[in-house]
Amino acid sequence: MKIGDVASQTGLSIKSIRYYHDIGLVQGSRGANGYREYSEQQVAALLFVQHCRELGFSIDECRDLLQLKHDPQRCASDVKRLASQHLQALEQRMQRLQQLHSELSSLVAQCQGGNSPDCPIIDGLSGKKCCHE
Repeated sequence: MKIGDVASQTGLSIKSIRYYHDIGLVQGSRGANGYREYSEQQVAALLFVQHCRELGFSIDECRDLLQLKHDPQRCASDVKRLASQHLQALEQRMQRLQQLHSELSSLVAQCQGGNSPDCPIIDGLSGKKCCHE
């Protein structure tokens, strides 16, 4: 299957598919004409990587998961460990995002808008404590 067809089937951009090829994550074979060709197995691997990326796994984690996927001797505990570590990192990021959301919500609520140069948002972003509460 040619790269354009793979892009249509997977929803990945041609640029992403080429990148994954160039870094050795999922490599198509080169035909005599120099074009990349992808088998159904390679398309399935690209879909797997795409789903991993949607879940926020790094390229290196995708590589590890893909290797585990293709290893018939894999241990489910290895897969679970990798996924659990990623889940923990996601939970930490979510907690941090919630803190940022609360802080920004508070700043926006404190700002009256209008034509005045006084702005609790600017003060808050500057690290100044605001007394406009």
